[in-house]
Amino acid sequence: MSNPRKPLVPESREALTRFKIECAQEIGHLQYIKENNDHYKGDVPAKVNGLEGGPIGGQMVKRMIQMAESMISE
Repeated sequence: MSNPRKPLVPESREALTRFKIECAQEIGHLQYIKENNDHYKGDVPAKVNGLEGGPIGGQMVKRMIQMAESMISE
C-alpha cells in the first residue's frame, strides 16, 4: 500500500508543491496551504479543514484532468 504523503516519483515533490501553490492562489486560498499556514490544527474540526483545504485539491484535480484531456485531443 502506498503512502499518500510520498509521491510515486520523489523527484516531483517540488513541482507538486509549486502546482499546489499555483492552484491555491488561483482560487484565493493561498493562506490555507501548509507552506503558508504551519500552525497547530489539532483543535480544528475536520469539517472546517475540509472547507479550507478541500477546494485546493479539487482545483488541482480539475486542472490535471484538463491537461490530460488536452494531451488526448492533440
